[in-house]
Amino acid sequence: MSLIIAGEHSGVGKTTVTLTLLASLCRRSQQVQSFKVGPDYIDPMFHQHVTGRACRNLDPILTSPSYVQQCFARHSQGVKYALVEGVMGLFDGVTPPLPLQRVNDYASTAHIARLLDLPVVLVIDCSRLSGSVAAIAHGYSSFDPRIKIAGVIFNRVGSDRHLQLLKDALAPLKLPILGVLHRQDNITIPDRHLGLVPTAELPQINALIDRLADLGDLCFDWERLLPLLQVSGETPLVPPPTKRRGWSRVKIAVARDRAFNFYYQDNLDLLQQLGAELVFWSPLEDTGLPEGVQGMYFGGGFPEVFAQQLAENTKTKAAIKTAILAGMPTIAECGGLMYLCEQIVDFAGKSWSMVGVLPTTAVMSGRLTLGYRRAVVLEDSLLVSAGTTVCGHEFHRSYLTSNFQQPLFQTYRFDTEESTGYEGWGNNSPHLNLHASYIHMHWGAYTEIPERFLKRCLELPVHR
Repeated sequence: MSLIIAGEHSGVGKTTVTLTLLASLCRRSQQVQSFKVGPDYIDPMFHQHVTGRACRNLDPILTSPSYVQQCFARHSQGVKYALVEGVMGLFDGVTPPLPLQRVNDYASTAHIARLLDLPVVLVIDCSRLSGSVAAIAHGYSSFDPRIKIAGVIFNRVGSDRHLQLLKDALAPLKLPILGVLHRQDNITIPDRHLGLVPTAELPQINALIDRLADLGDLCFDWERLLPLLQVSGETPLVPPPTKRRGWSRVKIAVARDRAFNFYYQDNLDLLQQLGAELVFWSPLEDTGLPEGVQGMYFGGGFPEVFAQQLAENTKTKAAIKTAILAGMPTIAECGGLMYLCEQIVDFAGKSWSMVGVLPTTAVMSGRLTLGYRRAVVLEDSLLVSAGTTVCGHEFHRSYLTSNFQQPLFQTYRFDTEESTGYEGWGNNSPHLNLHASYIHMHWGAYTEIPERFLKRCLELPVHR
């Protein structure tokens, strides 16, 4: 078995509760695997820092319901405990991607709980309520009889008197209280324009995790929680993809540093399982590309925060531009796309010179672009064939100055009512081997994407 940590709504403290559980749990056992519902990148970084294991995203929109089940089964094998952090409120989902899927809360935490047949612990923000906690808990526990609420965790409790009022109100429901977290003024995870500040930028992260572990030792009912968190081991192991002959010679340069660190671990795993060798390097610190690579992968991140340092590393920018113009297969997602533009204009309005492969400028804005995207591929590209419909996710506060007057650069045509127009770059010669887009894709259920990428890499000369 395992548990899903859910919230009544966004902002109730799911991540803090999850990290507190993980930190304290890891003191008891190093065999702890975490999962995150949805497309988030930053929360999984914190999970991984605590557990030492890559957190896995469970998202049936980016992948499929069956992949969610397979992913959970595969990565729960060989560990003692497993824990899933939910997304938004328990029943907050989206419209199903297919009409025949009659699920009103598709991709919600509740949907994942049903897919995996896992009990749910509901986190309730008690900072502005007392007796009403019973109505909230009753509503969530009775709304969908297929969801088993194993108990609740009270967060942001103000005092012992406040706690007693909450307990008295909940008592008639006979719903277990599995944890109580009082207001913690000394435990704060800093955030900025896209959520929490990533772990690589927090020198105080280890001290913070220690404080969370100390808190977790005292605030949870471990006698009840541990049996629920323990993995049963009854689910059959799902084998990984088989390596393809010849692809073991392919070396891929993966940009990973403070500026570029938004990657789905499953994507990286797929490249390795298919035989590729991943060479991690830093566009911030390194003065050129790694030797012997045949492809490049730039994930998302915060290039706007480190724009000056990226701009000043002129040797690396020149090497990247030369390699792309020479035809090196390159994937650039969101922050990676911004880095390949001519310039980034930061929040202060200052312009910084970037790689310059794409004839456009990325301008930071207060407007948040957020949501799932369904799009149709316009022409054959590095990753996908023309006419293919892809599902991805956007999450950024920048926009590109180009209005796509050069149509052959367009990669996608949006295919939903709320998203119109075109997006993406890469289909115009000599950029045939470049796929640059704001849309993040998870390749878990679409192994043809990394296969296509590696095949193209193998066809070209090795970078020296």
